[in-house]
Amino acid sequence: MWYFSWVLGLGLAVGFGILNGIWHEFHLPREDNVSPRH
Repeated sequence: MWYFSWVLGLGLAVGFGILNGIWHEFHLPREDNVSPRH
């Protein structure tokens, strides 16, 4: 079942890309939000 690992890897890659985009969206330095998150 080679397609199982292929679909699993593709799903992980897509999920990681979505999480990375969300993380960058929430961690961008904004002018209206001055409170530091670190």
